[in-house]
Amino acid sequence: MTYKAYLDNIQVRTGHDPEYFRAEAEKRGLSSHAELLKWLKGDCGLGHGHANTMILYIRHPEIAHQKLRADAKKVRTK
Repeated sequence: MTYKAYLDNIQVRTGHDPEYFRAEAEKRGLSSHAELLKWLKGDCGLGHGHANTMILYIRHPEIAHQKLRADAKKVRTK
């Protein structure tokens, strides 16, 4: 499963895009992996893998965007 597919599934399940989660985490003052994992799994109802996908987006947006670009490139070359 691609990184983009994980993000798309999160949006379908929750109705919120990744930027919502990033802004909400900032508003709540959540920054550590453990804090974010607890919130995403508990309050947001995400599974472990989906929560970690979102944590990458929240804590390391530059890496997340690189993964999204790589996924898009794979789709174009098929």
